[in-house]
Amino acid sequence: MNGPIQPEDLALPDGAMRVDASRISAPGAFLFDPASSVLNAVAVAQGGRQAAWFVQGEFGQGVLRHYRRGGLMARLSADRYIWTGAAATRSFAEFDLLHYMHGRGLPVPRPLAAAYWRHGLSYRAALLTARIAGVGPLAAQLACADHAAVAGAIFAMHDAGVWHADLNAYNILLDAQGKVWLIDFDKGRRQAMPAAARRANLLRLRRSLLKVGGESALSWWQALDQAYTRLEAATGHV
Repeated sequence: MNGPIQPEDLALPDGAMRVDASRISAPGAFLFDPASSVLNAVAVAQGGRQAAWFVQGEFGQGVLRHYRRGGLMARLSADRYIWTGAAATRSFAEFDLLHYMHGRGLPVPRPLAAAYWRHGLSYRAALLTARIAGVGPLAAQLACADHAAVAGAIFAMHDAGVWHADLNAYNILLDAQGKVWLIDFDKGRRQAMPAAARRANLLRLRRSLLKVGGESALSWWQALDQAYTRLEAATGHV
């Protein structure tokens, strides 16, 4: 029995790319260039640190993101990271994590291609993922979002041994049918997920919800927490 198709690695000038060959038959550096006429790129209006675009191609609709720093580090270098090897690049690491999760049927964007360009001891990076149609952030839909559905998506992620480095109200999306999607796995990783690690992820989401909705969002998070606890009890995690 054949397993899932493995991504292919190809050379780029000063770097390399990793691509889902089942979705992209003629890969090239153009996949990561928002100025390419082939992609018909449109800048994402919110988020992305002005470095994300909606694109389209033979792969369908996609989201192209160039990795950029935030906070104080951005003053030193907006888009360069310390080189520690290809596997550790932000783009390849996130691609591989998404590939693992998508292969397990988790509600995450399908990774299409990743790239890095090395410059001495530093590198730049980019990632192309499939676009999820008709979604909006949890932050804007608390009034109608299903606590149990959100708890279920987070629980499934944790049960697959995945830590989300920035689980917040904008990295949880809901589509028109109410299905929950999890995005932005930059700096996420596969690891053991004991109770303390699960709780830390949930508390990060709690802080985000309080920033978005103030104390009125607290009751929503408490209902989510209760739904998550029920899943733990049902599966023997507590």
